[in-house]
Amino acid sequence: MRLNLMVNDEPRTVDEVWEGQSLLFVLRDQLGLPGSKNACEQGECGSCTVYLDGTPVCSCLVAAGQAEGRNVRTVEGLADGDQLDAVQQAFIEAGAVQCGFCTPGLIVAAHELVHRVTAPTDPEIREALAGNLCRCTGYEKILDAVRLAATRVGEAEPASLA
Repeated sequence: MRLNLMVNDEPRTVDEVWEGQSLLFVLRDQLGLPGSKNACEQGECGSCTVYLDGTPVCSCLVAAGQAEGRNVRTVEGLADGDQLDAVQQAFIEAGAVQCGFCTPGLIVAAHELVHRVTAPTDPEIREALAGNLCRCTGYEKILDAVRLAATRVGEAEPASLA
């Protein structure tokens, strides 16, 4: 089938897509967007998290056919050209990136939180990141990064999904 969708604010068409193929596969292998990672293929780790019509989803669980005519935003789409998003920058500055495999999903989940909640509490941060697993850290630097990003986003704009 032919798949028509918006990816990172750009109309995209992908041919020869099987309806049951995952959105993750289409993004990585057919559209050349390797940011979302393929780890568990069961929606358990969160490394493949993307926005689908403004809602974070595990792209490994979304059939490509379900994305027809919809808007997808990947971790690559959070940056504005060469200018990193506040969450991406905070992850770098806080040292929250180790092997990097979980990072894209954590960044998308954190991005959604800090644009929805002006000053998230630690329990709110933990809840928002609960679907994302990291094997390298004790999560403290990740929490530091989200706190830093929330402060910066809160200073820059009112709470709304940007």
